[in-house]
This record gives sequence, C-alpha cells and structure tokens, in this order.
Amino acid sequence: MKVKVFRQDGTDSGKSVTLDKTVFETDPNDHAIWLDVRRIQASSHQGTHKTKERGEVSFSTKKLYRQKGTGMARTGSRRSPLRRSGGRTFGPRPHDYRVKVNRKTQHVARRSALTYKAQDKAIRVVEDFTYDAPDTNEMFAFITNHELQGRSVLLVTGTHSTEIYKSGRNVPKLTIRNACDISTLDVMTAHVVVMQKGALKTVSEQLGDSVNKKTRKSKNVKAHK
Repeated sequence: MKVKVFRQDGTDSGKSVTLDKTVFETDPNDHAIWLDVRRIQASSHQGTHKTKERGEVSFSTKKLYRQKGTGMARTGSRRSPLRRSGGRTFGPRPHDYRVKVNRKTQHVARRSALTYKAQDKAIRVVEDFTYDAPDTNEMFAFITNHELQGRSVLLVTGTHSTEIYKSGRNVPKLTIRNACDISTLDVMTAHVVVMQKGALKTVSEQLGDSVNKKTRKSKNVKAHK
C-alpha cells in the first residue's frame, strides 16, 4: 500500500512511501488487541487503595454496655463496623492490577491496530520536522494545515523531541509519542495517526517481518548448539 508524503504545511510533497505489508496489511487479531488494551489499562491502576478494618481503627476493644437488660440491641466495642467511625467490613486492600501479556502478542496487537487504521485510510505520513523551541501556535498551525481540527490525533515522531512534545501538550485531542513508545491503546483511540517518515521506518523495524526472522534465526542457533 502506497501513501502520499505531506510537508509540514499540509501540502503534497509529490513523494510517496510504501507501507510495510507485515505491519500495515496483516490479518487483524481482535483478541490480541483486547488483551493488550486490557494490559495497558490495568497497569494504570496504582492499587494503593486501603481502608481500616475492625482491628486497625484506634478505639478501645471494651464492650460498650452489658449484653442484656438494657432494652437495646446487643453491641460490641466502638470498633464495630456497625457504629460510626468503626472499621469497614471487607474494605479495599492494596493489590497489583497488572496483567501479563507476552511480547509476541503485544506485537500482534499493535500490527492489528495499525492495519485497521490503514484500512480506514487514517494513516498520514509527513516529512520529518522539528522545532527550535517549544511553540504551541506552530503546533496549532500544523493541525489546521492538515485539516485535523476536532479529531483525536496521534503524532508519532521518529526520535524523541522535547520541543515537539512541549509544543503539543496543551493542544486538545493531540497525543505525541516517540515511535518506540506507541501502544495499541494510543493507536486505537486516535481518529488519525500522523507519522513522521523516520517514525514509519522505526515502526517497520520494530514490528516488521525482519523482527520475526531474527527471532527464528536466534532460536535455530540455540537449538543447533
């Protein structure tokens, strides 16, 4: 699949690039996407929630009044969950929310997400660019020139650029990621994926067929030894 390469100002550069078939034209795996998105969302939970239970509140364990003869319901100490400021019954405890998904499945999920975007013609390639200093107005102009106002945009840069990141952090519905750091969730939640030409090469190297060939080759070498 060939796509046009646009300049920073939104005009057609007259060039085109061919998307890697092993990344952008695979057979999408919806279950792998679900697993990877679940992993990402689960890892965002801190898991530090905690409430004090009956044995942890700082009250006396003395019985408040005798068991019988008062005309009232029997009661225990002030630590009872039935009383105000008492401990909480079965309250939340700290625990780890992380879900383990192997790396191969993560790669399948990302390839599937990028394939869906390619099928929807929601991938736009632009020439590599950078800013001398953070400039939010320049980033607004970039979004306007490419007619992406009001849409969720994922801008993927070839290398980490502090100036580009700072320029876009206050732009609504814009997410900026380095090519090495994009996730399945980033791709799926964006209406349009704008990739710098250098980023396209990095993504192809990370998720393309060359990665699978190297993995198979290393396994064969180990098995031979």
